[in-house]
Amino acid sequence: MTTLAPPPSQEDARRSHRAGPPADGGVAARARRLFTGPEDDPRWARPALWGILLLATALYAWNLTSITGNTFYDAAVYSGTKSWKAFFFGALDSGSFITVDKPPFALWVMGLSARVFGYGTWQLMLPMVAAGTGSVALLYRQIKRDFGPIAGTISALVLTLTPITVAITRDTNPDPILVLLMMLGAAALMKAVRNGRLMPLVWSAVAIGFAFNTKMMQAYVVLPVFFLVYLWATNVSLGKRVRNLAVATVALIVSSAWWMVIVDLIPASSRPYIGGSTDNTVWDLVIGYNGFGRIFGASSSVGSQGNGASFGGSSGLYRMFNEIMGGQISWLIPFAAIALVGGLVLRGRTPRTDAKRAALMLWGGWFVLHFLTFSLAEGTFHPYYVTAMAPGIAALAGAGGVLLYRAFREGSAAKWAWVLPAAIAASSVWAVVLLQRVSGSGTVYTVAEIVVGVAGIASVLGLLVGRFTKRHRLMGFAALAAVVALLAGPAAYSVSAATSSTNGTNPTAGPSTGGGMGGGGGMGGAPGGSSSGTKGKTGSAPSGSGSGKMGTPPSGGTAPSGTGSSTGKTGTTEAGTESGSTSKSTSESGTQQAGGGMGGGSQVSSEMITYLKKHQDGATWLLAVSTDQTASSIILESGQPVISMGGWSGSDNAMTLAKLKSLVKSGKLHYIIVSSDGGQGTNSAITAWVKAHGTAVKSSAYSSSSATTSTSSSSSTSSGLYRLDASDVG
Repeated sequence: MTTLAPPPSQEDARRSHRAGPPADGGVAARARRLFTGPEDDPRWARPALWGILLLATALYAWNLTSITGNTFYDAAVYSGTKSWKAFFFGALDSGSFITVDKPPFALWVMGLSARVFGYGTWQLMLPMVAAGTGSVALLYRQIKRDFGPIAGTISALVLTLTPITVAITRDTNPDPILVLLMMLGAAALMKAVRNGRLMPLVWSAVAIGFAFNTKMMQAYVVLPVFFLVYLWATNVSLGKRVRNLAVATVALIVSSAWWMVIVDLIPASSRPYIGGSTDNTVWDLVIGYNGFGRIFGASSSVGSQGNGASFGGSSGLYRMFNEIMGGQISWLIPFAAIALVGGLVLRGRTPRTDAKRAALMLWGGWFVLHFLTFSLAEGTFHPYYVTAMAPGIAALAGAGGVLLYRAFREGSAAKWAWVLPAAIAASSVWAVVLLQRVSGSGTVYTVAEIVVGVAGIASVLGLLVGRFTKRHRLMGFAALAAVVALLAGPAAYSVSAATSSTNGTNPTAGPSTGGGMGGGGGMGGAPGGSSSGTKGKTGSAPSGSGSGKMGTPPSGGTAPSGTGSSTGKTGTTEAGTESGSTSKSTSESGTQQAGGGMGGGSQVSSEMITYLKKHQDGATWLLAVSTDQTASSIILESGQPVISMGGWSGSDNAMTLAKLKSLVKSGKLHYIIVSSDGGQGTNSAITAWVKAHGTAVKSSAYSSSSATTSTSSSSSTSSGLYRLDASDVG
């Protein structure tokens, strides 16, 4: 009997049309799918993704050699290329005297790149650009899985054009690595929610653990919503969910604490001092300066309530919208908030395990938790921290926006006729307000304001007219106009961040809006200043670098040998002055305020560095100074290890008088800069001892410009360079 095969379905026909070569076509077929996407994707989807990834890479890597980076972390990376011990501990100097005040995972990533390719600008920036672009691709994949390619494309584009994300990805701060690791954790969590298996949940915990070893407690901001989503939406029994979470918690603790435990178990005499801590332990850094101190302002290292808040404006629910922060992150917050509420309402009657609602809960919780944490934090706060909030906003803009559009277009309830237009109008109006704040700052912002106004009005009117006249094509064009309206402002700020030099220690996008220390300077420039002893870094790139914008140290970075120690005794009568030199200074702006009693007010000239290298006499450290700002710049210019005695703020107890005497007696340190204005506690004791036993070096010994300048007046300087030898230790 003859049987007839059923006619091919429309889906089969479409798959056949897109399939190309059969499965046994092998590598060629898979390679083509890499560029064209899965067979069931629209033809435009994969090319659009590639276009967005190219845009992201261009923004993050444009004019790469002009990037200065954060000299604090740059110096630590350089030191890690010279010493595996410094590499492991995240030490500022290759002699491993003191660590930076963050765990070292981001330094490891940049350090490995520098060890493989050599130390320089693009070598340090390569991992950051890769992390930024990788985050965009990962967000696209996550949103597309649950909400389709349109939602994924919108989310990826929003994340790419988030101004503060562009600014911080063009820097060597650890935040791009942090964000990528947190997003990997979110991706693994959602996989665990879908299939109910244990291992994806464990890998999610491990990713957050590595994020903890990048920036400590900030990585844990998303943990409450991770736990909630898994408990609520996973399709396994409650007992199994609880057991799986218990196992994942163990994995989280192990992956978070392993480095901290190892470091704290090593005797203090065999490792660097833990920068930023009060008791030389990583645990104190976790719960103090990088933990509750950020939230409540009771920093273990700096200590004042609300210290550093001015970098992003005063704490409070309005912080994300103020003149400093508004242009960095807040453009789509109104739209994201409405989309979150609307999306959850639309999915309200779905089963508990509904994947779309679980995704909305995850990204909505990500957004809300970061918003509240950053808005209300009373401790040290920099604008670039909020790049961690950007994935949540971008995900809600794409996923929630598509849900609202479908409800607007297909829903019968009259209330849905207003939700999407209201969300677009709210964010469009807010974008105009933000652009009005910087009116006159440049043509690009004026053009963006016009585009926002015209496209926003066209979008809202087009959506309403299209819905009530049943013209679906008009609604589609109106939706495209909405994307233009909502992204014109962020795009203008992002382009400025990519094409203008920014402050490496506190990068921001867009023009200066005045107010506080977090605003940009010029087109995304530096903050307006630095307060005494705060973590707010306002440094410039080190001067006198041999090559590159990263302050690349001179080739080799070794001190000349064979120089007699007696040559260091030049100028034995009075403390020399560095301020009289006309040479470029390697100290960063703000150093004069942050110093304390151990050379805080000094400026170290290039001529002084040349002198110190000539008379290093085999010492491990070229010089001892008061703060990380000064030390990091000298490390990058000289290629030699430099001691930071007081950490970032100058208040760390890293250097004691007994330790200083030991270093001098063993010949590991000969030169130290102390301030004539004294100090407090140990700093004061060190200052007094150095002045009593050391030999002051006149500025005329290294600076030709000060050879004819009298240094006999005690009022001519407040700081000085001293030489110390083993014979000076009683």
